[in-house]
Amino acid sequence: MRIGLIGAGRIGAFHAGTLQAHPDVGELLVADADAGRARQVAAAAGGRALPVDALFAARPDALVIASATAAHARLVARAAQEGLPAFCEKPIALDLAGTVAALDAAEAAGAVLQIGFQRRFDPGYAAARQAVAAGKLGRLHTVRTVSSDPAPPPAAYVPLSGGLYRDCLIHDFDILTWVTGRAVTEVYAAGANVGADYFRAAGDADTAAVLLTLEGGVLATATATRYNAAGYDVRMELAGTDDQVAVGVAARTPLTSVEPGTAALPGPPWSGFLDRFGSAYRAEMDTFLRVARGAEANPCEGRDALRALLVAEACEVSRRERRPVPVAEVEAAARACRGEARKGAVA
Repeated sequence: MRIGLIGAGRIGAFHAGTLQAHPDVGELLVADADAGRARQVAAAAGGRALPVDALFAARPDALVIASATAAHARLVARAAQEGLPAFCEKPIALDLAGTVAALDAAEAAGAVLQIGFQRRFDPGYAAARQAVAAGKLGRLHTVRTVSSDPAPPPAAYVPLSGGLYRDCLIHDFDILTWVTGRAVTEVYAAGANVGADYFRAAGDADTAAVLLTLEGGVLATATATRYNAAGYDVRMELAGTDDQVAVGVAARTPLTSVEPGTAALPGPPWSGFLDRFGSAYRAEMDTFLRVARGAEANPCEGRDALRALLVAEACEVSRRERRPVPVAEVEAAARACRGEARKGAVA
């Protein structure tokens, strides 16, 4: 297969290495807004660097979108118009209107669009999902998620990220639904600024907590912070009437028990998302190549990205207005976006 990769930053370079090593990839074409960076990543992966227009003109068999978020929606729509199966890192766009427009373009063209929620491909989350589905926990009543970065991102990144709910916690919102099989119906979110001033200046929070109500009355909490010098910490706990399970609790979890007689971590803590989820990223890319060939059904469709974004948008409203927000309230705004887009297309 000939694969196009747009975006040669940290995750793009990782995907380039995965694609270069994959037995089904015969040629890798790399494009980036920074031509020098594209050449560097292409050379390291044995690929060929091209401008974006030339990459599309080369007619690859599939496209991997790992560019800056602001370009995602436009590239998704262009891939759909070109009939290219596409993989896109989350989010599709930072707003509902952009997300809905890109999804409508992909669906109107009947194009394949797989979204990069890599936690779905992590063995721990898959095992937790299986345990819930098999009823091993009894009646599920409580879920807790934790997402903690070891250090904050650069100041220039924050205004372009979409904020802590859309950039970081959106993974928790997706995996909550995927593991439990239940949609989020309502959120109550709070955010705090206890670190660098540039988060507040961008209208963002560096620490957040969300209380979520899921279908059937299951309660969940999701917390996130940009400041956890102990290491990269992503966990999920699920509690039911019969049992409890945890994901992300292992030898490298940056969590120290202060109970007497407990041992310290036997190994170095996870340093970041590529360290913790490297195998999951490789598994999702392997799956995408099969999906692009028509050998497997899409396990993470564009509508999954919209569902997670609706929860993140509800959190932003809740934090701003200090009230519980039904996800259906934000979903109505998404439908309005679709209606306006269709009216514009007719006009």
